[in-house]
Amino acid sequence: MVPKWLEPAMPTTLTLKNIPDEVYERLRAQAALNRRSLNSEAIVCLETVLNLRQPDADQQLAHLRSLRTALGKTSFDPQVIDELKRKGRK
Repeated sequence: MVPKWLEPAMPTTLTLKNIPDEVYERLRAQAALNRRSLNSEAIVCLETVLNLRQPDADQQLAHLRSLRTALGKTSFDPQVIDELKRKGRK
């Protein structure tokens, strides 16, 4: 038997009060950037935050090892990296 809280439900309306102006403006700007309504953007933001899952450590490690293998014997000279950083800041 499925617990009551896991059963599909009708969409619920949520009213938010006292939203700081900066939060509202950032949400509005993000909604425009993503071509969504303010409501849809708020839902996406909530879903993103609430659905965070702990990453599987073994999968992450395997992915990092594959990246390292793909790089091969590439060496990273700290002096070259610093020069490239400075070049990008001009």
